Amino acid sequence: MDIKPIKTKKDYQAAMNRLEVIFDAKPGTPEGDELEVLGILIDKYEQEHYLIGYPDPIEAIKFRMEQLGYSQSDLAKVVGLKSRASEILSKKRKLTLEMIRQLHQALGIPTDVLIQSY
Repeated sequence: MDIKPIKTKKDYQAAMNRLEVIFDAKPGTPEGDELEVLGILIDKYEQEHYLIGYPDPIEAIKFRMEQLGYSQSDLAKVVGLKSRASEILSKKRKLTLEMIRQLHQALGIPTDVLIQSY
């Protein structure tokens, strides 16, 4: 087991290649321990170099509505008025703190996503 910090893209690629080789290692074995440590190092490198931002709040609302089979009328029940739901979905109205709370509770969208500007 020759594990080193991942500092470059070359190190990252080598770690990913090794991960593929030992991916099915059993826990408690030397390769299982290597897999666990390598996973932590890869995750740390990816968080620092491949940050994935949050989705657009309105796109997240639309996506979640689609998942739940919600219509604009269903969204209106959450935010109060059908015209308000329409304005939100067309990005003509900003989300208020109360709307963010309601959308979080009703649709289960993380507040971190909903509070972003768009």
